[in-house]
Amino acid sequence: MKRLDLIFSERELDAILKALEEAEVPGYTVMKHATGKGPQTVVSEDMEFTGLGANAHVIVFCEIEIINNIKENIQSILNYYGGVAYISEAIEM
Repeated sequence: MKRLDLIFSERELDAILKALEEAEVPGYTVMKHATGKGPQTVVSEDMEFTGLGANAHVIVFCEIEIINNIKENIQSILNYYGGVAYISEAIEM
C-alpha cells in the first residue's frame, strides 16, 4: 500500500480530484487551507480570500498501479500550476 500526498493551489482542486476519480482511487482525504513554507515561498492564509494564497493537501492510500495510472495527469497539473507530490510506503496499524 502506498500513500500519495499532493499539495497544490486550492484553485486546482477540482482538476486534481477529477484525475483521481478517473483513475478510480478507492478514496481520498482533502484538507483545505493548508499553509506553510516551501523552498521558494511562504503560503499563508493572508491571500485566501482571493483564492491565490490557499493550498490544499490531498492524501490517497492505494496500490502503486493506481498511482502509476494517475501520475502523468497529476504531474502535468502540478508542473503547470505548481505543487508537489510525494509517494511513500503506508503500513496499516
